[in-house]
Amino acid sequence: MSLFTRRPERLLLIGAICVSGCVRVGPDFHPQREAWIEHWSSRAVEEATTQGSQPDIRQWWHVFSDQNLERLITEADANNADVRIAGLRVMEARAQLGIALSGSYPQVQQANADVLYGDRKRSGGDRPRSGGVLQYSVGFDFAWELDFWGRFSRAIESADAGYFAARANHDDVLVLLHAQVATTYFTLRTAEARLRIARENAKLQKRSYEITERLFKSGESDELDLQQAKTQYLGTLASIPEFESQIVLAQHALSVLIGRPPGPLPELAEQPEKEGVIPLVDHAVLQDVPANLLLRRPDVRAAELQVASQSALIGVAEADLYPSVTLLGTLAWTASSAAGAPNTLALFAGPSVSWNLFDHGRIVNNVRVQDARLQELIVAYQNTVREAAREADDAATGLIMALQRDSILHDAEMAARRSLTLANTIYREGYSDFQRVLDAQSALSSQQDAYLVNRSNAVGSLIALYTAVGGGWYTGAPLVDPDTRRQMQQRTDWGDMLNESDPPSITTRHAAPQGGPGE
Repeated sequence: MSLFTRRPERLLLIGAICVSGCVRVGPDFHPQREAWIEHWSSRAVEEATTQGSQPDIRQWWHVFSDQNLERLITEADANNADVRIAGLRVMEARAQLGIALSGSYPQVQQANADVLYGDRKRSGGDRPRSGGVLQYSVGFDFAWELDFWGRFSRAIESADAGYFAARANHDDVLVLLHAQVATTYFTLRTAEARLRIARENAKLQKRSYEITERLFKSGESDELDLQQAKTQYLGTLASIPEFESQIVLAQHALSVLIGRPPGPLPELAEQPEKEGVIPLVDHAVLQDVPANLLLRRPDVRAAELQVASQSALIGVAEADLYPSVTLLGTLAWTASSAAGAPNTLALFAGPSVSWNLFDHGRIVNNVRVQDARLQELIVAYQNTVREAAREADDAATGLIMALQRDSILHDAEMAARRSLTLANTIYREGYSDFQRVLDAQSALSSQQDAYLVNRSNAVGSLIALYTAVGGGWYTGAPLVDPDTRRQMQQRTDWGDMLNESDPPSITTRHAAPQGGPGE
């Protein structure tokens, strides 16, 4: 046996010293939070919210106690295209992390085998003789670049943050999806309520129109009353197709959100008592202070994890400025069929140092590129937090104003209804012309519609407030649905990667507050 050195333990000692002496170049990740966010509060948010345990902010839609809405959200979690794509992107990021982890092992692992045949001739004696000779060789080559400057550990750190950013993006898709489903559902209910009111007013105005028509034909009224009654009746009648169209469009939007082709939703008829019902909402219930909730928003966590991922890439680029140390080795066995030929087993191993000294400008500028990208992401993260605060403040303001207007508009509707009753009485007794009746009918129709629209706005503002503080990221559905999982496993060996367990995290301890989504 031929060896590169008679004391291979020296190679192991040298390698151990090299590994233990490794350093990681590049910046370590630190959260880039502005001072204001740690104690952020808003007067509007304080007025629009209250502390409590129910409903769970992860499933805030239970506050409406509407089984139809809950069924729609469950179906959307399982079938919505955006959610399915976001789950697959998590799997993609998981595989990318696996690629980065492979840098911890020898980068070159190559086995080779050769069989050579030779014809050997010998002369002398009565006649020449020949014989075939087979020569065998089996070898294994490896090259292992030591992570002397942290190139591979930084790449793993970047991929790790990228994986958890993909998880946060998946949560963010759920937050937006649940808000869309709930908003669209109550848009449908609002259109149904406005349609009902329009039909009731059209029926009332039709009676007035028929009365004025009889009075005009009998000569007891002039044509002006007739035309005004007709105008008001036809105007209300014309609004009915618009509301019917809004109902159909909302059904189509809901169908797509829950993963169906556009069409009607017959299951909504299973609770007829919910048709045209807009719930009266109250304050939002939160389980933590708004500042903490903002930092736990999935899009905020994703933005911060992207900063962490890019921060590690600076170290990957900076490692190119320094020499790389690689352990090379070959293990070879050779044998021959020739008589007396020896079999040999040889191990050759040793270090190799390479240093790209003449490409300094390209490497330095690549580090600068990565640093500029990091700063871009830091600014984007800070802006995401500010936008989150603005969205929460806007939604809270909208909810407060809608709640304040609710009682006012309700009283105005009651007054308009009473005015119409009085106008009809006075007109029948001959103390007033028909114009006062028409004005009272118009006022009632307008106040009823304004009351419904304001109540719908209050529901929308409550949904927006829960969304603004990151609520609604929970789903009982797996990241990859069973049918897709089977298709992927038939095509590719995914091992156990498609299961729900997360790999150990390197960066999320620093990138997300404790108790955030997914923890």
